[in-house]
Amino acid sequence: MDADGVLLEEDVEASWSLLSWLASCLMVLGGALPYVPQYQEIQKSNNSEGFSTRVCLVLLIANILRIFFWIGKQFELTLLLQSVVMIVTMFAMLHLCCNVQNTNRVSTRQHRLSDLDFRYFWMWSAFEDYLLFCFGFTVLSAVVTFVLLDSAVFVETLGSLAVMFEAMLGLPQLLQNFNNCSTKGMSVKMVLLWTAGDIFKTTYFVLNESPTQFWVCGSVQILIDVAILMQVLFYCQDTRVKLG
Repeated sequence: MDADGVLLEEDVEASWSLLSWLASCLMVLGGALPYVPQYQEIQKSNNSEGFSTRVCLVLLIANILRIFFWIGKQFELTLLLQSVVMIVTMFAMLHLCCNVQNTNRVSTRQHRLSDLDFRYFWMWSAFEDYLLFCFGFTVLSAVVTFVLLDSAVFVETLGSLAVMFEAMLGLPQLLQNFNNCSTKGMSVKMVLLWTAGDIFKTTYFVLNESPTQFWVCGSVQILIDVAILMQVLFYCQDTRVKLG
């Protein structure tokens, strides 16, 4: 091979490495981006009723489990870092929602984790209760994982649970929209970014030959994203009919 051919091959390899690095950065940070417009929407309206905080519950459990799955079956470091970023993002969303809800609260009645009232599970008044629950879940997951770490069946089951929870990411929002018969207060930009991100990451999983659980999860998420977007169109049209 002549010198020009060698230089061309090196340029191609350098370009591919750069694209791969950019894709990895997008994977790490891209999952958090959809929540920026929703965060701004809640701040602007001083109302969090349109956003389901159970989305945060689903993502926190999914990403905590994914971290322990990584310990048992080490896959791309990119996906581990993505989990850390998502956990921080979900805590930021919960912190904002707690502040807004406490500001708007008419009743002086507080719901705390220590009440052990399942009716108000994940509807606590204090942000510290969400931290405490996640800490307890993390400790429990750590103990079980390190006891059963040598079991390939357990590790695969852990991975399946992680992606199953992540696949259900949009389900709480879908159900809340259905119960409210409205998508008011929910950021449509967030859902559009969910959809774009899920298509991107599912393609990333397939191209990088990630564990099967990951691309199956991505496919289910895309279907739920589309269902939520259909709700936006339906409830928007329904509102126009009622007003018209």
